Amino acid sequence: MPIRPHPQPPPRPEAAGFRHRLHTIIFEADTFGGRLFDLALIAAILLSILVVMLDSVPGLQRRYGPLFLALEWGFTLAFTIEYVLRLACIGRPLRYAFSFFGLVDLLSILPTYLSLLLPGSQYLLTIRVLRILRIFRVLKLAQYVGEAEHLVRALRASRRKIIVFLFATGSLVIIFGSLIYLIEGEEAGFTNLFEACYYAVVTLSTVGYGDLTPQTPAGKAISSLIMILGYGIIAVPTGIVSVELAQARKLEISTQSCPECSAEGHDPDAKHCKYCGSRL
Repeated sequence: MPIRPHPQPPPRPEAAGFRHRLHTIIFEADTFGGRLFDLALIAAILLSILVVMLDSVPGLQRRYGPLFLALEWGFTLAFTIEYVLRLACIGRPLRYAFSFFGLVDLLSILPTYLSLLLPGSQYLLTIRVLRILRIFRVLKLAQYVGEAEHLVRALRASRRKIIVFLFATGSLVIIFGSLIYLIEGEEAGFTNLFEACYYAVVTLSTVGYGDLTPQTPAGKAISSLIMILGYGIIAVPTGIVSVELAQARKLEISTQSCPECSAEGHDPDAKHCKYCGSRL
């Protein structure tokens, strides 16, 4: 006779209610508590990034190094608590942990803890490299930009036009680079076609580093033509994306997050998550 597994006991009402309130504060943005939490989190992210940037200045680091270290650990502990609370109020914590923002949350706190495992002066360079990873905290701001989805849709709609534009620009670079290489030659520093194409890219983009310059009248004439074309070419991708942005229909999206998988981007009248099917 097969043994039936014992059913899992349902969560206690008070525990489920607490998790729901916690999820509303952390993941929702249409409540007072959710807005207050988001504002506090954004302020903490910006301040932590400022501390990282100030700590990279040698003079400030020598003078205020202990203060920066204390602030860094304070931010790390705060973000650690936030990360644990996010996992605790989600029905499927592993799904959030391996999502984009879940990995970003982990990257924002992991380097500071890794520095404890690498003591000693021989690891100082490694520690400094790990500390640079704290800049990943800026990616946590991406989930609070409401127009990001609108911009992504415009970029996707214009991707074919942009690809054609890039192929056309690459062809011009090869053509002008070959002409400059034939006209100027090694005497002017154009030792190979790669150098000549690099010069064409720099000139076409109107950057003009000045490390390579044409010496002959024909080379200067071609360079002038490249510069003039550059001004017109720069405006092309901007115009393509601008048209798609103007034509793209801005969809009404709810700020509600799924309590099971933390997915966002649902319709305002949605009753169930379109990713996992859980009730919203």
